[in-house]
Amino acid sequence: QVQLVESGGGSVQAGGSLRLSCAASTATYSSYCMGWFRQAPGKEREGVAAIDTDGSTNYADSVKGRFTISRDNAKNTVYLRMISLKPEDTAMYYCAADPKCTYCSAGYCSLAAIYTYQNRGQGTQVTVSS
Repeated sequence: QVQLVESGGGSVQAGGSLRLSCAASTATYSSYCMGWFRQAPGKEREGVAAIDTDGSTNYADSVKGRFTISRDNAKNTVYLRMISLKPEDTAMYYCAADPKCTYCSAGYCSLAAIYTYQNRGQGTQVTVSS
């Protein structure tokens, strides 16, 4: 079981930015497909962004152009850079890791499947005020 530790959440005003980090405790991190999903009270869980082992990325329409997912294999870390934040981005953000990249093919990773990845972190809260 891989341990994932998220950090970087917080409270910001609309228009602000944050960078979330997720550190993975595995020596084979570079072979994992990674993703972020979020859950807000009273709302459906939403896959936000995913990144394949080759660095290919996929984003939800709701965050496209504002969020950027990236990975640093040397640090076993995946990042989610968020700019132009909106109140509707308020949620608990979770990192997830899939060692088999089951839901990724030809550089495309399904966003809907991120929450099913084998390993998930405890989450970091993002609150955006208007």
